[in-house]
Amino acid sequence: MPGAPSIRLHYPSLKGLTIVNTISTKVSSLRTRSGLAKLAGALVLAVGVIAVQRVANSAEAATQIPAPAQDEKVVATHSETAVFAGGCFWGVQGVFEHVRGVKQVAAGYSGGAAGTAQYETVEGGDTGHAESVQITYDPTQITYGRLLQIFFSVAHNPTELNYQGPDHGTQYRSAVFPVNAEQRSVARAYIAQLDKAHVFSRPVVTQVEEFKGFYPAENYHQNYLVLHPDAPYIAINDLPKVTDLKRMFPDLYRNDPVLLKVAAS
Repeated sequence: MPGAPSIRLHYPSLKGLTIVNTISTKVSSLRTRSGLAKLAGALVLAVGVIAVQRVANSAEAATQIPAPAQDEKVVATHSETAVFAGGCFWGVQGVFEHVRGVKQVAAGYSGGAAGTAQYETVEGGDTGHAESVQITYDPTQITYGRLLQIFFSVAHNPTELNYQGPDHGTQYRSAVFPVNAEQRSVARAYIAQLDKAHVFSRPVVTQVEEFKGFYPAENYHQNYLVLHPDAPYIAINDLPKVTDLKRMFPDLYRNDPVLLKVAAS
């Protein structure tokens, strides 16, 4: 209806369900607005109950795995970057924000072109992008290999092909994007080590892909786990990963997350 205000109920916290409802009405009085608010609230409550029921068993279980036999050579304190894709970037970012030696974690997109690196486009599943995180870290405190160990054991399930928990599509694939030859060698050797040891009940499907660039996601995606711990998707799928990190890597766990600085919108 031209000129009518539209209330769009989009539920990013129930990501895997892709639930979008749009209510459009012409508001002529406070009473009308009040009624619409009540209707919107009822819809949110109903969808929330259904969503919780559908994803209640979707949290990925952590797996104890050995440290990599091959790792990067560390010579002095400096900053390096690592780019991983392991399903929804909210949870992966949230895990690595709690890791000692990590200086910054950005949620974003990798694997595709700059022109398609927008959330709504990437979610179509045909851009080549995967939801990814770019980790800036100090290798004298945590190495690339140790980051991979957390990535494979806690942050996601590397045996799931083109999906993670409730989220399906190539944009949720398991992949690493090495930024140099040493990282590529470490990643490939570690995947081979884990498969040879039969650490998982199924083969590791994580792809070691060419790094074409990393494109930060929209501001509202950044630090999502820390800012929205009560969102059903986060509480069910991602907070258990942070708990597993603390339990399995107590020497690397930091209670105060290092948050990405985001410009005010």
